[in-house]
Amino acid sequence: MSVPVSWLEPDVSIEQGTLYVVATPIGNLADISQRALDTLAGVACIAAEDTRHTARLLAHFGIATPQLSLHEHNEEARAAELVRRLQAGDSIALVSDAGTPLISDPGYRLVREARAAGLAVVPVPGPSALVAALSVSGLPTDRFAFEGFPAPRAMARRRQFEALRAESRTLVFYESSHRVAASLADMCAIFGDTREAVVARELTKAFEQVQAGTLAELVDWLAADANRERGEFVIMVAGQRVEPGMADEGEARRVLALLLAELPVKTATRLAAELLDQPRNALYDLALSMKK
Repeated sequence: MSVPVSWLEPDVSIEQGTLYVVATPIGNLADISQRALDTLAGVACIAAEDTRHTARLLAHFGIATPQLSLHEHNEEARAAELVRRLQAGDSIALVSDAGTPLISDPGYRLVREARAAGLAVVPVPGPSALVAALSVSGLPTDRFAFEGFPAPRAMARRRQFEALRAESRTLVFYESSHRVAASLADMCAIFGDTREAVVARELTKAFEQVQAGTLAELVDWLAADANRERGEFVIMVAGQRVEPGMADEGEARRVLALLLAELPVKTATRLAAELLDQPRNALYDLALSMKK
């Protein structure tokens, strides 16, 4: 779908009392935008997930703006301090270690509190591993569900995957080098070894790889070379295929779960069939399996 685009002349003016949410490169420094550089150079301070990491980025581009840390362990306390600075007229840029802030990174509390205080919050868009990976995956991208990092513990991770087994949208996960093999093995066991998937590692970096296949094939691909377990990963899994004329099982389960909590199976099935405009027999079988 194409939409009209209204191009604006470059405007790098920094407004007082404004929080700028600035995307930074996920690997290749050439991906940073001129607007991002101008913003980082022009604000009163930069709230960074890791000031040491961001210091290297700033030094590369000759930017000397002061920094302060904002990470998952101090965000609740630091957000109030930053809101007070914004209210006093300071302009602040929020950055994460890489990519677009708040996408599995800190910043949610700060943005929420700034908006609640009536302050301006302005996006300075740019790189995102999520979008970059989807754009080259070859999987359906008209509908997708971003699930962030899977749970680190095996039992919780498997429960998370079980809850997503019937999801028809493309599933997108981030994963670390320490757990990528275990996560892929669990996905293979729960989603099925023939489910189509794509692994993207080290996007925009020197050892970038994008590998497609079934989950079983990807488990073997990863195990074939220890170097493939290094780096940062985006794992994309095709949604469960919905046969023509059949209900989206994920939605059917959601509706049936609500109805079965209050009604007998037959009544719940009849109402679900009317709500979903789907065959009653298939929904009845699904309701029985859910009851068991």
